[in-house]
Amino acid sequence: MADLATLLASSGKQYYKGKPISPEECQQHGLTPYLPSPELINAVNLAIFLEKRPLLLKGEPGCGKTRLAQAVAHELRLPYEPWYIKSTTRARDGLYTYDAVKRLHDAQLVQLGKESKSKVDNLNNYIKMGPLGRAFQQPQRTVVLIDEIDKADIDFPNDLLRELDEQKFTIEETDTEIKAKYPPIVFVTSNDEKDLPDAFLRRCLFYHIEFPYPQLTEIVKAHFPESSQDLVEAAVERFSELRQKMEKGKSGKKVSTSELLDWFAVLHQFPKDEILKQLEQKLLFPEILLKKWEDHLRYLNNEA
Repeated sequence: MADLATLLASSGKQYYKGKPISPEECQQHGLTPYLPSPELINAVNLAIFLEKRPLLLKGEPGCGKTRLAQAVAHELRLPYEPWYIKSTTRARDGLYTYDAVKRLHDAQLVQLGKESKSKVDNLNNYIKMGPLGRAFQQPQRTVVLIDEIDKADIDFPNDLLRELDEQKFTIEETDTEIKAKYPPIVFVTSNDEKDLPDAFLRRCLFYHIEFPYPQLTEIVKAHFPESSQDLVEAAVERFSELRQKMEKGKSGKKVSTSELLDWFAVLHQFPKDEILKQLEQKLLFPEILLKKWEDHLRYLNNEA
C-alpha cells in the first residue's frame, strides 16, 4: 500500500499516525484510548491530503466511528468541533443560527428604555456560528465531526454540498461571506438508518469500520491497563464466542466494542479467580451485552 504519511510529510502537511493515547492523556483531556487499523489510518490521511473531501464512516453502532475524529484532533493538536445530528437538525445550523426571537424581545425592551437601540440594530449580536462556521473561521485546520448524518432529513446532506465544495457560505441576514481560512478535516458518521444521496456520496471518501476481532484484547488492555492478561483474554474469548454465534443467528443487535468495555468494567471489579471460573460455565451479567428479549431467550436456551 502506498505510504500516504510519507507523501503528506514531504509536502509539509500534518498526517495521522494513530498513536496510542496514554492513560495520563486520557485522564487529563477526558479522552478514551483509540486503536485504529492501518487501513483506517490510511483513509484518514487521504481525507487530510484531499482537503475538501469528507471521510464518510460507516459501521455498526459502538464500533468507534464517533471517537475517531476526536482522536485525530488530539494527535494533530487541532481544534475539534463536534456536530451531533438530530431529526430536527437543519444544514444551516452547522453554519450559523440567527435568533430572531431574541432580537424581537430586545426591540420591545428598547421601547421600554431597558435596552440600547444600537444593540438591536447590530444583527451580529443575534448570530451564532455553528460547528462548520467556527471551523471556517479558525486560523488553522480544524477537525469537524458530523455525527449520525442519517438521523436528519433526506435533503440534509445535499444542503451542505455547496458549502463543503466551495468552503464558504453567506450569512443571509447581514450579507456577509464567511470563507474558510483553512479547509477543515471533516468526518461524517452514519449508521445506515437511511440511504444518503448519490450527489453527497460522490463528494465523500468512504470507509467501513469492520468489527475489530484481532484488536479486542489490545483495546481492552488500553482501557484497563492494570488488569491481568489472563482475565482480559478470557473475557475477550467469551465475548467473541457470543458475538460469532449472534452473527450466525438471527440477532438484529450484535454485541459491540462499547458493550465489551462496559462488561469488562464490571468483571474486573471482582476477584480474578472467581470470574475466570464462572466465565467457563456461563455468560456473566448478560444484561450488559444482550439488549433484546429475543436474545435473552436464545441465551437462556443456550442458543445465543
